[in-house]
Amino acid sequence: MLTYADIEQAAQRILGAAHRTPVLTSRTADQRSGAQLFFKCENFQRIGAFKFRGAYNALARFTEDQRRAGVVTFSSGNHAQAIALSASLLGIRSAIIMPHDAPALKVAATKGYGGEVIIYDRYKEDREEIGRRLAQERGMTLIPPYDHPDVIAGQGTAAKELFDEVGPLDVLLVCLGGGGLLAGSALAARALSPGCKVIGVEPELGNDGQQSLRKGEVVHIGVPDTIADGAKVTHVGDHNFDVIKRDVDDIVTVSDAQLVDAMKFFAERMKMIVEPTGCLGAAAALNGIVPVEGKKVGILISGGNVDLAAFARFVGAA
Repeated sequence: MLTYADIEQAAQRILGAAHRTPVLTSRTADQRSGAQLFFKCENFQRIGAFKFRGAYNALARFTEDQRRAGVVTFSSGNHAQAIALSASLLGIRSAIIMPHDAPALKVAATKGYGGEVIIYDRYKEDREEIGRRLAQERGMTLIPPYDHPDVIAGQGTAAKELFDEVGPLDVLLVCLGGGGLLAGSALAARALSPGCKVIGVEPELGNDGQQSLRKGEVVHIGVPDTIADGAKVTHVGDHNFDVIKRDVDDIVTVSDAQLVDAMKFFAERMKMIVEPTGCLGAAAALNGIVPVEGKKVGILISGGNVDLAAFARFVGAA
């Protein structure tokens, strides 16, 4: 089982490579929610998302043999970019398996960071099977996007920085896709703010994490039909769920319409672009999904990678 010590070691490992992202506040957001909200803005992280933390931490631990052979992963976009950039910085060859409908912005960025992009059909093919096969054929190391101890530890450094900056919190709201950020954040919260309620937030149409927590075992679903492409996963990871079922207080859901509303709020009132998945925690606070009135609340904004044309369509229709 992972511990907070793993996050502390990851923080030292990524020091100087990852950005220490800002924590922003908004009087308007506080008034709307009735709470004191602190937004940890991982949309300003390298590659535009928190995923750089876990990817760099994992690759930095490679042996010389692993570095020579290279790394393979599968991802809809943010982890893809994170592995590609981290591998480039560390002199490692990378192969990235991406879905045919991944945002063009994320595919282009992954290629730009030096990753070899391999396209698959997420509705007909199994990306994990493709990844395992490719790793075996090429002798590469497979680093999945969330179900890996080094990835989880790296992701937990975002919450660590938040607590280091603002102190103990009453509630921490965390975007939930595969569960790496939520698991890492829960580990950090239990060590740095034991009284803090840790709540995962996922799309209504992709509530596998919520079902899993209720049932006490990992639940698999079909590919969710949601604008939150970073949360279009069919199940949480096993390593993640071990931490989630022990340290996470609840998992709630928000609608796509509420995600769009949060995107518009960030753009209009806080002057920043946040991707739909990155709005999950904020949407829960701003729409009263989680009772936060009178509380000190941390919100992890996971990323800001969204095609501008799609962003314009979303907020223009809101």
